[in-house]
Amino acid sequence: MSADHQTTEAVFAAMSRARMSNYLAACDGDETAALELYTWNSQVSAAFWETLGHVEVALRNAIAARLQLRHLHRRRTGSWLDDRHQELDPKARHDIRKARNRVRKKHKPVSDGQTIAELTFGFWRFLLAKQYNTGIWPDLARGFPHAPDKARHTVEHPVKSLHEFRNRLAHHEPVWDKPLAAHHQDTCDVLGYIDPGLAAWVDKNCRISELLLICPVTRPHP
Repeated sequence: MSADHQTTEAVFAAMSRARMSNYLAACDGDETAALELYTWNSQVSAAFWETLGHVEVALRNAIAARLQLRHLHRRRTGSWLDDRHQELDPKARHDIRKARNRVRKKHKPVSDGQTIAELTFGFWRFLLAKQYNTGIWPDLARGFPHAPDKARHTVEHPVKSLHEFRNRLAHHEPVWDKPLAAHHQDTCDVLGYIDPGLAAWVDKNCRISELLLICPVTRPHP
């Protein structure tokens, strides 16, 4: 048995045949080719994680800044995270409580900054949902000054798509057969809505476009 074959067998055994079945099917049962595709899938997933990290931080900061300004303009005391006027839904308020508890468990000061850092991508994604269309959205819209319009769904659509895609990445699922170019465009759009300079910087350092050119198999989507 060659060293390369031994390596392939070791990877298949560690990762499981069931997990590798998607890649084997795409490569007509060729184990070497399937392992190459699996490697590429890992690389493109990692590249998306890098870019999505920038998207998540920029998105939460843009939304949090607008909610803080909204809070101040209404001359409210405390923090917008207190939500004393119950403008956020019960799930969002629960998420805030959980985030503050996580901060306490880390023995850190329960500041707005620490709490915001503990809130998930899903928290921010759902603040763009339809239920907030006539409530907080008019203020949130100002956090995306370079969007082509002020329609809520213009921002929500790519963020929702990225949130769902991020969950696939988090579970280490195959993504080689997903519309990766479209997901990449979603990251560029969201960042561009916030600040075109930010979008240009992220794209300059992004590895996704290069990797899409060297996928070892023909993908069903661009």
